[in-house]
Amino acid sequence: MNAIKSLKEMVSHLENLAVNKKIAVAVAEDDNTIGALIEASKAGFASPILIGCKEKIVKLLSAENVEPNAFQIVDLPDQQEAVTEAVRMVKDGEADVLMKGLIGTDKFLKAVLNKDKGLLPPKAIMSYVCALDLPKYDKLLFVSDTAVLPYPDLNQKIAMVNYSVAMAKRFGIEKPKVALISATEKPNPTFTSSIDDTTICKMADRGQIKDCIVDGPLDVFLACDKESIAIKGVETPINGEADALIFPSLEAANTFYKGLMLFGGGELAGLIQGTIKPVVVMSRSESQKSKFYCIALSCLMA
Repeated sequence: MNAIKSLKEMVSHLENLAVNKKIAVAVAEDDNTIGALIEASKAGFASPILIGCKEKIVKLLSAENVEPNAFQIVDLPDQQEAVTEAVRMVKDGEADVLMKGLIGTDKFLKAVLNKDKGLLPPKAIMSYVCALDLPKYDKLLFVSDTAVLPYPDLNQKIAMVNYSVAMAKRFGIEKPKVALISATEKPNPTFTSSIDDTTICKMADRGQIKDCIVDGPLDVFLACDKESIAIKGVETPINGEADALIFPSLEAANTFYKGLMLFGGGELAGLIQGTIKPVVVMSRSESQKSKFYCIALSCLMA
């Protein structure tokens, strides 16, 4: 398999594989979510199950000139009942992917994290990985953690590395290059995460973290720009060709990706990681295109 280098290529790959996954959508009552699901259904890789107020869902489908009987609709107007049923369907194998609709993230994730009925196995670490499609980078860039872990500790960063590698490999990248990002390439007690970075690199050297090349701490220039390697004279196996960036905090990662989306013309697809099935969590204000790409990513990972 050739490496997938863009989100459009990911969609084409899914179409060629003839993949079709069932998406259980909790509170499917906003137009961007409905529009993205219609697009994914037309592309052939997703079969949406729309859970929420049937009256509102039917109105949204009609506004898109789609017959209500085109999709399975589960009429549960109460948000709590809707998200509980969506999680149950995924847990019981009636759906392959869980997706958030017009419901608050806290309420949605509370159902995902429910000890008895949720989707996170005991002792598993929940994190978030997104794939960025950037005009000025010649391949996709996987970034973690942009949404879940505020200040990841050593074990959480190890999980972030493993999740990013697993996702990158689904895109045909045999041995992903993973850069542990900091403000500088030199370990510094001021940046406590950079000390964890040296431990992670040693673990990778010893084979405790597999199927990837890891180095850090590195700044973004050394991770993603070959010219900076020559200018700084720093030797790193990443060589300015990073496939994945692991950030020291959610604040740093979130600011990084949003800046690229706003000013750099980037596109994004992202997923919760660590759950037994893919979970799509996006802001209610995200664009239809971003939600479409997230749905496509979930179908690739399911």
